[in-house]
Amino acid sequence: MVATPEKLQHTHHHADSQDRVAVLLMGYGEVESYEDFANYNEQALHLLTAKFAPVPTWIYPPLARILAMFDLHEWGHQHGNFISPHNAIFEQQRAGIEQHLQEKWGEKVQVFKAFNFCAPFLPKQVLAEIKSQGFDKLLIYPLLVVDSIFTSGIAVEQVNKSLANLTDGDEHWVKGQRYIPSFYNEPDYIDLMARLVEEKIAAELAQAYLPSQIGIVLMNHGCPHKAKGFTSGIDESQAMYELVREKLIHRYPLISIGWLNHDTPLIEWTQPNVNQAASNLIELGAKAILFMPIGFATENHETLLDVHHIIHALSHRHKDVNYVQMPCVNDHPDFLKMAAQWANPQIEALLGEESLAVNPHLATHAHHHHHH
Repeated sequence: MVATPEKLQHTHHHADSQDRVAVLLMGYGEVESYEDFANYNEQALHLLTAKFAPVPTWIYPPLARILAMFDLHEWGHQHGNFISPHNAIFEQQRAGIEQHLQEKWGEKVQVFKAFNFCAPFLPKQVLAEIKSQGFDKLLIYPLLVVDSIFTSGIAVEQVNKSLANLTDGDEHWVKGQRYIPSFYNEPDYIDLMARLVEEKIAAELAQAYLPSQIGIVLMNHGCPHKAKGFTSGIDESQAMYELVREKLIHRYPLISIGWLNHDTPLIEWTQPNVNQAASNLIELGAKAILFMPIGFATENHETLLDVHHIIHALSHRHKDVNYVQMPCVNDHPDFLKMAAQWANPQIEALLGEESLAVNPHLATHAHHHHHH
């Protein structure tokens, strides 16, 4: 009897089920159909806004519907039925990272994507799929530049909630677990950010402007100052900005951090915002302003629409300034290669370490111990 390749692959999977790692690549996800706005906003309010704003839960559904009307106006009417490219780019990132990992690990590693707010890729749906495919080792990998309650924090929260609902029997199906927090200070990422800025200046600005006339706004994800004591992301974002600035400052003296804030009322956000940062550099004599999103790995409505609005407003006030909007790192080949390399040590650890044996039933009795 001749074993067909499919049969071989199938038996190989089962024989080696102890030695396979599912990489759960996590991102925000963005709606692609306008009907989903209210649902998306409600998820975001539950997971994000609740961490810094005192909003009672009964208000989420009506508030989400109101926000959906604003979204519809902005995306649909102001921007000619804009559809976010985020999910498509994230899929390219997933495929590229998987390709690099499989060059090293073969079929032992598979990369799955999960979005915080978008079915059918919600963490609970994707983890159920990972479980059904027989994986028992999990690398949680939020593809988010900065570690905070609003990024990896909600990713882990959703994973935990999903795993709690996916238990059956006495022993948990997950036998190994690892986590990659963020890459804000990875030397390769910092180098790439600075290099992309330098390449853009060389290609579009260097012929017409002196280096001291080129302003660079390095854009980070805005953060509320108070997040109920959770890590808000300000420190890491600030540290990353300093590292990129250091690489550029000797050639280009006009550099500022710019925070892309969601200006919610009554909440104190990081300053200067992108608009203020650009205005400050113009005041110091910048004739061209370059906007580079260092705090976002994947293009989304903030890096596209919000920055577009800001440039639009600035160009009304300062007509003689040249504005250049740069893309996120997205599926840049160098980025996909480094993102895979950051995962390698964790995959190696998962494949090499003893399997965990976790019995969820033991947890419920833990708090009685000190009585005896």
